[in-house]
Amino acid sequence: MKKLVAVVALGVVLIGLSPIPAHAGGAVYGALALGAFVVLSPLLLLGALAQPIYAAPPPVVYTAPPAVYAPAPVYSATYYAPAPRPPAINREVVYAHGRHVLLGDGVTVAYRWVWVPNPPAGSPPPPPPT
Repeated sequence: MKKLVAVVALGVVLIGLSPIPAHAGGAVYGALALGAFVVLSPLLLLGALAQPIYAAPPPVVYTAPPAVYAPAPVYSATYYAPAPRPPAINREVVYAHGRHVLLGDGVTVAYRWVWVPNPPAGSPPPPPPT
């Protein structure tokens, strides 16, 4: 690992020191690139050297599973509350000349509104005797 870091660091330093023509913008861009290299290369080198190096990997320790497992908890029916009842639905809307009735339960049978007209009024009552 140390050899790899040294080879990479040497390559970075040699590439940074080699003269590269700066055609796009003259010497200003070349100076900026060299300045960035000078500032960043020591940081990269220090970061690579700060890695801990081990002579051997740490030993792997295995533990045996427990001999007895605890039983799973048993739940009785008292832990479960009954499902709440759905709110009452107004199934009739009454008008003077008839009413709308809601049919179905919305789960197994779809809801459906049905118009039920009022029965016709009977014949008028007979006139009172005179």
